[in-house]
Amino acid sequence: MGLKGFILRKVVAACLTIVAIVCVNFVIFRMAPGDPVRIMFRDPRVSAEKLEEMKQTFGLDKPLSGQFVAYVKGMARGDLGQSFSHRRPVLEVIAAKIPATLLLVVTALIIAVFLGVALGALSGWKSGTRLDTFILTASLTMYSIPTFALGIILLLVFAYHIAIFPLGGIATPASLYEGAELVWDVLWHLFLPALSIVIWYVGEYVLLTRSSMIEVMGQEYITTAYSKGLKKFRILKNHALRNALLPVVTITGVNLGFAVAGVIEAETVFSWPGVGRLVYDAVSHRDYPLLQGVFLLFAFSVVLANLVIDLIYGYIDPRIKVSG
Repeated sequence: MGLKGFILRKVVAACLTIVAIVCVNFVIFRMAPGDPVRIMFRDPRVSAEKLEEMKQTFGLDKPLSGQFVAYVKGMARGDLGQSFSHRRPVLEVIAAKIPATLLLVVTALIIAVFLGVALGALSGWKSGTRLDTFILTASLTMYSIPTFALGIILLLVFAYHIAIFPLGGIATPASLYEGAELVWDVLWHLFLPALSIVIWYVGEYVLLTRSSMIEVMGQEYITTAYSKGLKKFRILKNHALRNALLPVVTITGVNLGFAVAGVIEAETVFSWPGVGRLVYDAVSHRDYPLLQGVFLLFAFSVVLANLVIDLIYGYIDPRIKVSG
């Protein structure tokens, strides 16, 4: 199969996946218990007429089939509806939160990939030594601790008892920082939430890279490279590490897609004003349009990340384009 056919097949599969997700996305949130309008107006003094008026405003008085048709028509126009809780367009609400989440996710993943691959390659290269045992034990420990538990521990130690980092947020409230002072303030707030994600992902990348490196080191072409008298570092850099990175590239794409959804715990623990925290609030308020919009964002990010990874795979290993 040629490159164009390979890309076309991947794009069609991605589009079909998105269509399926849109259908599931609409139904699944409406199966949740509770009346969203009643949750919005918790005050029992709100009249039944007012509740009915709000249902008509948000289109909740229509049957599910009518709501689905209206939802699909709105999506075709780029309109994901109005958020129940924010009383603003869903796209506007999500767009305001994306920069904070991207800052947290991209920063954490970049650090985790470089650190995890370096330590994993070193551990695999020195397999069976004390250094390998130490790195492996530390990685298993980091990988086994849930992100929310790690976040709470970091928060209690470094933000409450030692108090060298802020308790939460993305910047100091009511501050008038500008320029370099503002950047430093954001980085200061970013440190702990990013660290909680980095620690977990580093453990995963170390284990994956180490396993892949040990497998590659047993291949015949590595033995051939040794027999040619090549230096160890050159074998590691040009022969072993490049082939060992194939599964790492795959998991990085998957992580990049899921990380947007996976930061819900970190953003909630550290009050980070991103998409993850938005999901937590939307679930609490049964905000269907907002949940649907965020869920679509997650789906697009995962599908797009997988598509990009397939293309990168084709670059690293051209045999994949042929086999499809």
